[in-house]
Amino acid sequence: MGMHRILKIKISEAINKLGLTDIDPEVEIPKNENFGDLSSPVAMELAKQLKKSPRQIAEEIVSCMDKTLFENVEIAGAGFINFKFKKDFIFSQFENLLREGEKFLIHNIGNGEKVQIEFVSANPTGPLHLGHGRGAALGAALSNILREAGYDVSTEYYINDAGKQIELLGLSVYIALQSFFGKNIAMPEECYKGEYIYEIAKEIYESYGEELKDKSFDEVGALLIDFSYKKILNEIKKDLEDFGVVFDSWVSERKLYHTGEVQRAILKLKELGFIYEKDGALWFRSTAFGDDKDRVVVKSDGTYTYFASDIAYHKNKIERGFSELINIWGADHHGYIPRVKAAVQALGMKASQIKIILVQMVNLLRQGKPVQMSKRAGTFITLREVMDEIGSDTTKFIFLTRKSDSHLEFDIEVAKKQSQENPVYYVQYAHARINSIFEKAQIQPENFYPDLFNEEELKLIKKLLIYPMIFEMSAKMREPHRITFYLQELAGLFHSYYHKYRVISEDEKLTATRLTLCKAVMVVLKHGLRMLGVKAPEKM
Repeated sequence: MGMHRILKIKISEAINKLGLTDIDPEVEIPKNENFGDLSSPVAMELAKQLKKSPRQIAEEIVSCMDKTLFENVEIAGAGFINFKFKKDFIFSQFENLLREGEKFLIHNIGNGEKVQIEFVSANPTGPLHLGHGRGAALGAALSNILREAGYDVSTEYYINDAGKQIELLGLSVYIALQSFFGKNIAMPEECYKGEYIYEIAKEIYESYGEELKDKSFDEVGALLIDFSYKKILNEIKKDLEDFGVVFDSWVSERKLYHTGEVQRAILKLKELGFIYEKDGALWFRSTAFGDDKDRVVVKSDGTYTYFASDIAYHKNKIERGFSELINIWGADHHGYIPRVKAAVQALGMKASQIKIILVQMVNLLRQGKPVQMSKRAGTFITLREVMDEIGSDTTKFIFLTRKSDSHLEFDIEVAKKQSQENPVYYVQYAHARINSIFEKAQIQPENFYPDLFNEEELKLIKKLLIYPMIFEMSAKMREPHRITFYLQELAGLFHSYYHKYRVISEDEKLTATRLTLCKAVMVVLKHGLRMLGVKAPEKM
């Protein structure tokens, strides 16, 4: 059990003595390590309930606490309680980490709760761009973390293979195809551009030859659409597989229409009183759930809006029995959130059961200067281009070095460097460096000698022991970047330690003690990298 959980138990026991039960005290890592190993703002959380000052509550909690594990318990500021653990306890936890390995790092907080994560879901109208890649890295890492934390996770890609965008894809390919018949037609502004459109047109020309010559788009559009989007979708699947991202299921928007699910979803909402007719169109009463206006689901001409199929898709998710739905969307979908949350609530789910995570776009740099054009896509840099140049591990890790809703500047030349500037190299090299130490040592340490650890080594041990808390917070908050931040800090501490101290020496006890520290660092680095979907190399 991680030391943050042990501290929570100790605080809860003290609170129980004050006559309060079912309190889950918050525990934090102090910004300044001089304040202690861990701290808690629980006194401030209880102030309103107890109608006392936070400092008075903190004093009462501390007076009731079992302090056998602590070297110091101190109240700071308005009522923060800071805790510094005794070295004996720190070393006992370190021993548990060595003995249990990765099992020590995780705690089952999910208890089998069914969670669905839908991510990427890029329209099959062109190659994946960097924004899609960032969403893919986030979704894959989050699914790894939640599974490890005890959730029953299902990952899904929603294929938007119906509607105007798919028709525009077919039209774009149709116009490109005419060039193979000697007709040069300018590509309309709203159409898709880039070499890939002409590559698809060439394949169709080679497959059908003159058979399609002089045919109108109305005559061949269905064929071109079907051929084009399926080819692009296969390329998307291949790019994602090479990126290390595999989905449990793929759901087609077309299929929702063909099976009548869209129509049934609208009928269901109508039966519930959330659909009404106005100006010849059907409207969803989304304002009943906080949206700023009601939304059209069926236009006056009888065609369905994109929102109609989204309602059907979320109804489909709910019927599969998930207790939480996580949607990872591009930041440009921000305005779409209220209506989808409204639909989910109208269909019987609580607003808290759907979480929508927004992902900001990525600015690609080369030596600090923006890269704006793709050789193949024409208007954006593809994930494949970057992945082929610097590898999937580096790409994924860098995508996860910022919170998802923060802008990310990705300098491709920095990502190639074998230095501290390159965050993934710095972390992976720490793991490879430790592996080389063990190859040289030719022994696996059985015991350590606590008295031989110096203050810097104790600091490194404490850093290792807060990983279970970082991992748990990453799972609870649905934020993989917390692990990325932690790994960079841990790698920095280890490299600094390595340059200052010799691990292998003629002193057998000191060597064994330092090797156990290296072993523990290796365990944590490997687990953290695995959660991010990044390899922990043995050699670099």
